[in-house]
Order: sequence, then structure tokens, then C-alpha cells
Amino acid sequence: MAGYAIAPGATNVATLLFTTLGTGLCIASANTFNQWVESPYDAQMARTRTRVLVKHSISPLHAFSVGVLSGGAGVGMLLNYVNPTVAWLGLFNIILYSGIYTPMKRYHIANTWVGSVVGAIPPLMGWAACTGSVDMPSYLLALLMFAWQFPHFNSLAWNLRSDYAKAGYQMMSVTNPPLNSRVSLRYSLALIPISIAFPLCNLTSWWFALDSNLVNLYMLVYAWKFHKSNDDKSARSLFFSSLIHLPLIFALMLIHKESSDKPITYEEFINNCKSALNYLKGIKEEKNENLLE
Repeated sequence: MAGYAIAPGATNVATLLFTTLGTGLCIASANTFNQWVESPYDAQMARTRTRVLVKHSISPLHAFSVGVLSGGAGVGMLLNYVNPTVAWLGLFNIILYSGIYTPMKRYHIANTWVGSVVGAIPPLMGWAACTGSVDMPSYLLALLMFAWQFPHFNSLAWNLRSDYAKAGYQMMSVTNPPLNSRVSLRYSLALIPISIAFPLCNLTSWWFALDSNLVNLYMLVYAWKFHKSNDDKSARSLFFSSLIHLPLIFALMLIHKESSDKPITYEEFINNCKSALNYLKGIKEEKNENLLE
């Protein structure tokens, strides 16, 4: 619940617990519907052929019922014990994952971008659980999660490409391997300016911009190697670096968190950006004057 932890405001333990449990039930619902739809294709892949629906351990009707009940319980819990904004986000994510992302995997590589939106919504839910609304800084958390998922998933998909091809999934690693690694590199690079924006949103001190980008550069090195090599070894290295990267980033975020009573507005963010640019401009002019002396 990184969104809850970084949001301004006091921590309410009961709200945090209901948010975590309700979100978990929504995730369980989405995953259940996903497996309910994909069981014929899961049977064709080594990674998924032991799932309960493939092995006929439970019936499709049983699985569908579990999806409905867990989704209803999750959304209901978020609605009654957290707030309507979080509940609507939870419901939207179930629909987006199981109703759009899941079927889209068989038709177009854009499914990865849709799946990344799915992964970007939980931080918004955590933030809204704490503040009661989705404010401008919370989109920065979502953007970080959105970008991180490309090096994470694309490197995983590379080593699963034979399974995906066998099952007929339209993944970049199958249809366009160079694009797969190029997109991983692009979004790894995008994490650098995203991290710099955190202090501009008054979420963290400027130390976060320094510390986090050391971690970003660590993963960027592996993304570059994957881009240049496009082989199993570099893909595995990037995947494992992404697993290290994300918890480190969130830990640094909490270490350098700035105390605030309310979220920054869009206008305040723009003013912070202007102040930072003016500061950098002043440093540049000072250097030029020193060179002329």
C-alpha cells in the first residue's frame, strides 16, 4: 500500500486493513476471471498447465462463482469501510483486467500497455483511501508503476515467448522482439524524470531524486544490456533487477517523505517546476560569469 503510505494525512489502521483486504479480494476476483477465460490456452503453456481449472480440480462454474463473490466482497468492503472512490477504482480494475486486458492478449501487443494501467491503479487506491480523493501527486505514483512494468514484464515475457507463441498470445516478445527490448529500455529511462518529479510534488525531499536515480541507473544498465543482446541471460538479469528495484524505490520514498497536511495542487506543482528551472538557470549564468572573469 505504497499509495497510502506516501499520501499526506494520519494513518488509520482500520482503514489501512480494510483497504488491503478489499484490494486483495479485487485482485483475486480479476485473476479468477482471467484464468476462467484463459483455461484452454493455459493448458498449452508449461508455466500454467498445472492451474486448477486446467487440471479440472474445480469446475468453470465454481471458478466463475469465486470471481463474482470475491469481487463483490472486495468492492463492497471498500465501499462500506473505506470510501466510494476506492471502491470504484477497484471495480474498474477488475473490469479492465478481466474484460479488456485478458481478451486483448490474443489480438494485439497493446495489451501490455493496458496491463500496465491495471498495475498502476492500486497506488491510486491506496492514496484515495488515505485522502478520500485522487489528487494530482497520486498520478505520479501511478506513472512510476506504469513505467516500471515494461522492463519487468517484457523481460519475463522474453523467456516465456515460446509458451506465449504456442498459446497464440500477441506479445511483443513473440511478434516483435527488438521492440520488446526497446520498450523496456525506454520506460527504464523514463523512470529517471519521474523520480525527479517527486520532490517537485512535495512528496519527498530532493535527496530522493538523487538516491532513487542511483537505483534507476542500476536497472537501466540491465535494460541497456537486454536491448543490445536480446538473449535469455540479459532478460533474466533485467527481470531480477526489476524485483530489487521497486521495493528499493518505495523504501527510499518513505525514508525521504516530506510531511504535509494536504496534497499539492497542479498550480503549486507548476510553480515548483518554474522555481527549479530558475534555480538551474541561475547556476548556469553564474558559471558563465565566472568563465568571463
